[in-house]
Amino acid sequence: MSGEFRSFQKTWFDEFDWLEYSEYKGAAYCLYCYLFFNSSKPEKFGSSVFAHQGYVNWKKAKDTFNKHNVCKTHVEARQKCEDFMNQRTNVGRKLVQVGKEEEKRYEIRLTTSLDVARFLIMQGDAFRGHDESSTSLNKGTFREMVDWYKDKVEIVKAAYEKGYKNCQMLSPYVQKDLTKACAEEVMSVIMDEIIGRKFSVLIDESRDVSIKEQMAVILRFVNDEGKVMERFLGLQHVESCTAIALKEALVRMLSSRKLSISMLRGQGYDGASNMRGEFNGVQKLIRDENPYAFYVHCFAHQLQLVVVSVSTSSADIADFFNYVPLIVNAVGASCMRKDVLLAKHHDVLLEKIENGEIMTGRGLNQESGLARPGDTRWGSHLKTLLHILVMWEAIIDVLEIVKKDSVKPACTGGALGLIGKMESFDFVFIMHLMIELLGMTDILSRSLQRKDQDIVEAMHLITDVKDSLQDLRENGWEPLLKKVKTFCEKNEIEVPDMDEEISIRGTSRRRKQKVTNMHYYHVEIFLVAIDAILTELNHRFSEISSELLVCMACFNPRNSFSNFNVDKLMRLAEIYAEDFDIGELTLLPNQLKSFVNRARRTQEFLGCSELGKVAEIMVKTTMNTSYQLVYRLIELTLILPVATASVERIFSAMSLIKTDLRSKMGDEWFNDLMICYNEKEIFRKIENEKIKKRFEEMKNRRMLMPKKLMIASSDE
Repeated sequence: MSGEFRSFQKTWFDEFDWLEYSEYKGAAYCLYCYLFFNSSKPEKFGSSVFAHQGYVNWKKAKDTFNKHNVCKTHVEARQKCEDFMNQRTNVGRKLVQVGKEEEKRYEIRLTTSLDVARFLIMQGDAFRGHDESSTSLNKGTFREMVDWYKDKVEIVKAAYEKGYKNCQMLSPYVQKDLTKACAEEVMSVIMDEIIGRKFSVLIDESRDVSIKEQMAVILRFVNDEGKVMERFLGLQHVESCTAIALKEALVRMLSSRKLSISMLRGQGYDGASNMRGEFNGVQKLIRDENPYAFYVHCFAHQLQLVVVSVSTSSADIADFFNYVPLIVNAVGASCMRKDVLLAKHHDVLLEKIENGEIMTGRGLNQESGLARPGDTRWGSHLKTLLHILVMWEAIIDVLEIVKKDSVKPACTGGALGLIGKMESFDFVFIMHLMIELLGMTDILSRSLQRKDQDIVEAMHLITDVKDSLQDLRENGWEPLLKKVKTFCEKNEIEVPDMDEEISIRGTSRRRKQKVTNMHYYHVEIFLVAIDAILTELNHRFSEISSELLVCMACFNPRNSFSNFNVDKLMRLAEIYAEDFDIGELTLLPNQLKSFVNRARRTQEFLGCSELGKVAEIMVKTTMNTSYQLVYRLIELTLILPVATASVERIFSAMSLIKTDLRSKMGDEWFNDLMICYNEKEIFRKIENEKIKKRFEEMKNRRMLMPKKLMIASSDE
């Protein structure tokens, strides 16, 4: 009715903080009047505002609420409630008189505990100790730091020695309350940033050290400055990883922060079936409630699947990657072998520096080790191969030592076979080819892991990688072969005659099927590997050809918005029908044409290659107010998630905070620590006074800070 719902509206609870609704009686009550109005019948709003058939006459109800807001008895009842809730004016406070000097000492103790707690939270360190008694030599980090602080600052020491012994502000409950106050202040800042904005979610789940399944949630949105922001919403312990349980946990977490799922405009998950399932996955369950919460499979995760697939694209490449972990294990099987490897590598570097083969400088020629490649660790395959290439001479020397020092031939650990494998042309050729291919995908992987990466730039980067691979296929054979031959000659590895005929690998010699070495290395390895990675890229990133992303690609600012297409952008606005009404869709074509013409004439947009920068420039030049509908469309494009790298960083922090020695940490305290630790930028800027005020308001405290100080902080 007139653009308003006729039913009882939950937004009234935000507008009228005194409003309470009884489902049992079907009536709305004033909480203040209910508790403090001197009458046996507290004022209610029921029969007078409810129309027939259970619907609310919303205009009459709103008028009644507004009149009650300024009612004299209501104002008096509200004042009484505020006095009752104020700890300083509470009756219990009058029975126990505390002097001003004691209040100042209490403030010093509270500030000291807060400073120590903030330091430990920022560093992700433990608070508690095994034995926190006064005679303990190690009372835990929190108490030890407080004792150290007391020894350094005399006024702090006096505050603890002369103050009340039952209010030292050192107990575990105080530590947890201080941490919660810090976390709530951080979340307050985040909610102020995101309230009223459209957002997307990045979600993943992982087990912590105590074998509890934790779901991490990150919100992605565009702030007032036009910058793409990703904020950590918190951890949620889930009993089950079913799609329904995860969806309910997400809705519960959003509701606890007063966020509605109707404002959701994007979902970013990994490739697990419970998340991406087309029929029963989390993304499908959420889209059943909100069809505009479009799902994007994490691009970085898909790229890693491409790398894993390429590592098994042919029998020869798969055999190569079977030997790589064997080499790593043989060289690093013991501390002695690792020390020998580093010493040999150090000697090789010194020799190359003396011969002028390598340059010296800050950050160059650093000590490094070997790590096994993992299918789930992004970039690990390339990193391992690069280390083998750099430490080639040292690895060969260590394998020779292993072979010589073995007492029995059977105990060589396969060193003899590994030396033979490494000093073969096949191994060297595949190693250089894989470094070339994985180097291209690694650039893309690092770009996708940026927090502010947008979907339009991500699609462009994928296209660039495909073009680079195609160019390598057509023009990269000769340079690669030359590089491999140079490496073999330097390390005295035999190079086969490329025109010589050999039996087809993997077939019996009796079949007498012959091919040249050139055909084998060029066609069966080089071309097969490149074709495999191109095929996987097209298969894994097939969604970039979807209508939604094709339309979004028209916002690409490269080459003065050369891809700009009004019709496709109008289709994009129609896809987001919830965000554009009929009138706005009528005005949008003219705004799009006017915007692109002005952008092509504006100096700030020249050379701009990222959509995120376009949004920032629009805010800086106030074009976001002149072209509100265009800016809204750009916002919807920017908040669509690209990769879940931010969630992976959360899990890295989770392993730092909850360790084997802290495995019994409660979920609530764990979540508070994680919020502060992962949002350090916000946490650093929060003043102590705000945290102390929230700490005192959380529950009744034995003591309070000086009144004058509290008034000053409230004025701020």
